[in-house]
Amino acid sequence: MKLLKPISFIFILTILLYACASSPINNKTSIKEKPVVIANDSLEYEITILDIGFNTYLNSIAQPRNYYSQSYLEARNRGWVTTWNMRAQNPNQYNPNIYENVIDYQQHINYGYEVNYLLFNYFLFAQNKYRMNLGGGFTRNRIN
Repeated sequence: MKLLKPISFIFILTILLYACASSPINNKTSIKEKPVVIANDSLEYEITILDIGFNTYLNSIAQPRNYYSQSYLEARNRGWVTTWNMRAQNPNQYNPNIYENVIDYQQHINYGYEVNYLLFNYFLFAQNKYRMNLGGGFTRNRIN
């Protein structure tokens, strides 16, 4: 197993305190839910999502893999990352418990399908859970 160089793309959402204070997505959501981690060792990029309920969303509500093309996911992610980062850089105007980190997502890098798929679905999940709109439309699947 090769040791990774410093990872240039780390997307860690530690919203546990905020999520614990907010209502659960449904009665089946467990506080012991494991984080979703996708690592691309060859490119040295990683996404870690610790937001309670995301596993449930990914496994029950999200469209299956390959439903969207990679180019579609990349286009959506570029727009949503721009909005997310603007909000993360303005903690006095936007909830810093939601927008904790700036996302280093660069257009010229091919992160691959899986990284784009998880990031895209996290944005859909977060828009529903936190009743926010990152622009470009809102998902039709509502989380109650």
